[in-house]
Amino acid sequence: MLPTKGYAAIAVKEKLQPFSFERRDVGPHDVLITISHCGICHSDIHQTRDEWGIALFPMVPGHEIVGTVAQVGTAVTAFKVDDRAGVGCFVDSCRTCTACREGLEQYCDGGTLWTYSGQDKEGRITRGGYSSQIVVDEHYVFRIPTTLSLAGAAPLLCAGITTYSPLRQWGVGRYHKLAVVGLGGLGHMAVKIAKAMGTEVTVLSASEKKREDAKRLGAANFAVTSNPQTLTKLQGYFDYILDTVSAPHDYNTYLNLLKTDGTMILVGAPEKPTPVQAFSLIFKRRRLAGSLIGGIKETQEMLDFCAQHRIESDIELIPIQQVNEAYERVIRSDVRYRFVIDMASLK
Repeated sequence: MLPTKGYAAIAVKEKLQPFSFERRDVGPHDVLITISHCGICHSDIHQTRDEWGIALFPMVPGHEIVGTVAQVGTAVTAFKVDDRAGVGCFVDSCRTCTACREGLEQYCDGGTLWTYSGQDKEGRITRGGYSSQIVVDEHYVFRIPTTLSLAGAAPLLCAGITTYSPLRQWGVGRYHKLAVVGLGGLGHMAVKIAKAMGTEVTVLSASEKKREDAKRLGAANFAVTSNPQTLTKLQGYFDYILDTVSAPHDYNTYLNLLKTDGTMILVGAPEKPTPVQAFSLIFKRRRLAGSLIGGIKETQEMLDFCAQHRIESDIELIPIQQVNEAYERVIRSDVRYRFVIDMASLK
């Protein structure tokens, strides 16, 4: 077993603190990664507070993991020592179900093994990237292109793929009008990626203060949703809406902005249910859908796409000792646009 340092929430809603644990030894198909950076996702906060009811403690969060390969198993062929590598939201799946065979491991019928707060076949709780190192089967490890910085690439492994995947799935591209609801960690990546795909992007935000950032990131338009005139003016305007907001809000308000046959895709995950009125859907044959990250092949595709278009996350780099403060700032929307932990500070 490999002694490992990290930060963990020992119990629900407790502040994160230094935590020592063990990783498994490197097996024939495993890759050992020395972690250089790990992004902070809003889902980390949901999980440490057990707002989704699936948390396992002690919890070492973190699923936006990048670093360098320190060791490879005897059967590993895709990676070698010193390669730049990353790990996303999951580290295993059944590999035999229809979803896995189609490259949709995130929807594995046998149960996707999440990077943290999951339980592997041996009954061990998985622990994430707020740590010094991680051991992962090579099939679930990504190549980080050299044109991306490691710090700026880390959030791509969740925020990047979470927004890239639905844009690809629904064929969003040129000649489409896309609204992005919320300009946070997910929303700012959605704007960058959709812009690179040639889409006309409008940011819908409750805050006027993000107008300039929206334009800088590539949005063609910006609208403040707290203004009733905005909602009237934009009714029936959009082909697609990508809703990135994790706080409770009214879906019906946005559904009415879709054209006939328009689609609203949820990628944010509020902790409370949201009522949807049937009339918001049936009068214009609108669709309300959801999307969860992406599979292994698609995530690597996203990384290569971002490298080609020089897309990284806008980040604020912090030492691990500031993680609890960062959590509070995420809740206040006081970050532009993703916190990334410099894991060198763990030493």
